[in-house]
Amino acid sequence: MRSRTHQSTGDGVKRMGMVIKLKPECVAKYRELHADGNPGVRDLLAKYHLENFSIFLRRIGEEWFEFGYCEYRGADFESDMAALAAEPRNQAWLEVCDPMQLPLDGENGWAVMEQVYYNSGATPP
Repeated sequence: MRSRTHQSTGDGVKRMGMVIKLKPECVAKYRELHADGNPGVRDLLAKYHLENFSIFLRRIGEEWFEFGYCEYRGADFESDMAALAAEPRNQAWLEVCDPMQLPLDGENGWAVMEQVYYNSGATPP
């Protein structure tokens, strides 16, 4: 994950939704790379306070899209994202994954989505 804007809902958690296209010929390989048995960079995400990281795939028409969601629970987002970006294993991971992706028009990578709703599940008093 690279540094990007983020949103906080007042509970100190920064929730991030993002989207990018996936090359159709890369869908199977991308699924394989992200399978439960492949540790990938999961430990690095946790090290830099990224939790509940999820990626969803969806075919729309002839195009494939990845929708990502994660929560940042650290104290210094920019510093943590810079440290994550400097990790050699993360760089190697991105060298494999990035060529499989196609940024949306006007973007350089994952496009940050606007959060318009959040439900904590808490019942109001």
